This record gives sequence, structure tokens and C-alpha cells, in this order.
Amino acid sequence: MTRRPTPTRGQKTTPRVPGKALSSSLTPGTKESSGDAAAARTSRTKSVSLKTAMGRTTAQQRWLARQLNDPYVQAARKQGWRSRAAFKLIELDDRFKLIRPGMRIIDLGAAPGGWTQVAVKRGARHIVGLDLLPVDPVPGAKMVEGDFNDPDMPQRLMDMLGGPADLVMSDMAPNTTGHAATDHMRIMGLAEGALDFALRVLGEGGTFVAKVFQGGSEQHLLVPMKQAFATVKHAKPPASRKDSSELYVIATGFRPGRIVPPEV
Repeated sequence: MTRRPTPTRGQKTTPRVPGKALSSSLTPGTKESSGDAAAARTSRTKSVSLKTAMGRTTAQQRWLARQLNDPYVQAARKQGWRSRAAFKLIELDDRFKLIRPGMRIIDLGAAPGGWTQVAVKRGARHIVGLDLLPVDPVPGAKMVEGDFNDPDMPQRLMDMLGGPADLVMSDMAPNTTGHAATDHMRIMGLAEGALDFALRVLGEGGTFVAKVFQGGSEQHLLVPMKQAFATVKHAKPPASRKDSSELYVIATGFRPGRIVPPEV
């Protein structure tokens, strides 16, 4: 995690707590959900330059300058979304119609809650967000602090939903090391774990959405996915930074009878 800038003398600041959003709203976004993505894309902010380093490293200065000039960051704060990542799900949902009224949804790696907010606003009836970190409550959803790898977690979350999930979504990403190959393997490991979890909790016809990185090894993930789902597609939403290798895999039409049991 990048450390927040040190405040100048006399300046008050609130410590950044993992899992907590810097801003939030009970009614995030625009009045109509269909306008959420457009509001961010048409947002225009004046270019901001850092006047002083204030003891920051070069990497911290670059990160802060990028945040200050990112229209999605500014739109998220203005509209009350807990993170800019909310716009990624908004854009994916606008394109693929992932979220429908009355759905049961599990949000893996939910902190700080942006994707959960989107699911609530777009009409899902039962939503459970899961994260290793404590997450501030999201009205209309249940937040659980725990590990999706726990053996009893699939049944626990299905009990909370009142049945199998219609959609399992994961925007999880590991702490990066700076070594591209290592970081790629870590994100793919999370994606594979999320898929295994989804196969245990999804109902027939369900959908799985997860973050992956381009790099070749995602083929290992696609083979079982194509067996278990009717369609599998990749997408890079506009909110995903151009210099990022992240993609999202969207698997729809879950077919439980097509799952190949692991070899003993």
C-alpha cells in the first residue's frame, strides 16, 4: 500500500484505515444508473501539479499526481463511490448486463466496498461482500470479514444469501512485488481460487466475473471455465488504466453438470 503524504505542520489528517473508504454515500452515482459511467467519462478536471515534494519519494509523487488528475478518482469522490474501481463494474454491467433486480451476489475481495455499492444500486436483492479486511457497512448488503479459502465459507455465504449465488464477482489483487512475473502468478492464483469458490456456490445459469492479468498463464484458468460455463469473454473497461495489463473475464451460463471432477 502506498503511504499517504505526511501533513504539513498544523494540518489535520485522518489516518487511512485499510478497508475504509475515503468517501462514501448512501445513494452513490447519478439519479439513473444508466448515467453513472457517462458522468465519469465526461468529467473534466483542471490539471493539478504538485508544488512541493514534501518529503515524498519519486514514486509517491507520481502516484499522487496521477490520482489528482484522474477523472475517475474525482468522479468517485463527487458521486460517493468508495473507489474508482466502482466504475469498472459499472462499465462491465452496462456492456454485459451482469446485475439484474432480485439477484443473489457474492463480492470477493470487497474492500472498500465500491463493487458492493454498485450491486446494491443496480437492484440485487441479496448481497454479501467478503474480505480479509474489515469493511465499513454498506446499506443493503452484508459484509463479512474472512477468507474465501476457509472450507466452511461457501456454505456460510450461501446460507446468508438464502440459496446459491447468481453472480460471483472478484476484483481481488495481491500486494505487488514489482516483479512482473511474480505479480502475474499471484493475481492468477487469486483468480483460480475465486473460480473454484464460484463453482461451489453458483446456481445453474450463474455468472462469474474476475480480474486477471494478460501474460499467457490465464489459459490454465480458461480451460475449466469454458467447460463449466456456456460463454467466456474478456473485457477491459474504459475505467481500467491504459498502462495496466488487467483484464476482466466474464463467464456466463454456469452448467454444474459440466464440471470435471479433479483427479485423485
